[in-house]
Amino acid sequence: MITNPPKPSMGVLGLKENSAKFSLTRHIPTPELNPFVKHYWIIQWDLTGRPAHDQDVVPNPCVNLVVQSGRTAFYGVPKGVHSHRLEGKGTVFGIKFKPGGFFPFVKRPLSVLAGKSFGTSEILGIGPAEIEKAVLSKQAPEEMIALAEEMLQPRLPSPDDKVTFINEIIEYVQADRQVTTVDQMCSFSGLNKRALQRLFSQYVGVRPKWIIKLSRLQNAAEMMDYETYEDGMKLAMELGYYDQSHFIKDFKSVIGKTPEEYMRLKSKSSPPSHETNGGRPFQPPPPELPASFK
Repeated sequence: MITNPPKPSMGVLGLKENSAKFSLTRHIPTPELNPFVKHYWIIQWDLTGRPAHDQDVVPNPCVNLVVQSGRTAFYGVPKGVHSHRLEGKGTVFGIKFKPGGFFPFVKRPLSVLAGKSFGTSEILGIGPAEIEKAVLSKQAPEEMIALAEEMLQPRLPSPDDKVTFINEIIEYVQADRQVTTVDQMCSFSGLNKRALQRLFSQYVGVRPKWIIKLSRLQNAAEMMDYETYEDGMKLAMELGYYDQSHFIKDFKSVIGKTPEEYMRLKSKSSPPSHETNGGRPFQPPPPELPASFK
């Protein structure tokens, strides 16, 4: 039986092998922000005098506020694997909203935001340059988080029970590898397919089927990262696939490589010098939000 990795990577590919190149930590929000925010994440690196590192990340069904010099923005759910180059020395701070947790702030369909970004002024009333100056000037994570929560507190909407409901559905999918169809999600939630699709399109920005696919393939990558991968067919069956070719096709569509290609790259990676908490690092700015959303 294939075992789960000891720490979730949450979409950060090759986290075990690459953790010597950067530190990545996650921090829980205060109770007031818990209905909306999953966690805060901080990535720091110092590659001075060393080669640059390209870090691949697969999507999560979450909106992120990314605070990075010259690139601060809200980012919708990415549509595919993305990479970011780490070079020199730097810090990035992020707020990862729960699936559906950003909708109460905007009250507009999150499907329009998928794969796109938009500025901070509309939601927070603060421009990106001001946020960068305040947050990135701090050294301690506690200080960064305190500033972020000060920005969010005045803008907090009322808690939305649908956000809790959506997270229960997603947790159900993530906890059970045998969940492979939208019909199973419908049975769990008590919603028909049309209602479930509408709920996820509005609150999360992606289709329910995408959630299932993403969960299974992230699970596969984590198994490989922690050296629990045995053979293709067995791994596919562990994840509920009965056709290895279907598994390979899905894996490549989410991870960006075939399982064999991913394993070859993993074997070339340098061993880690320490272990970090998993989290989702930042992404390159996608196309700006269309005017129809503004």
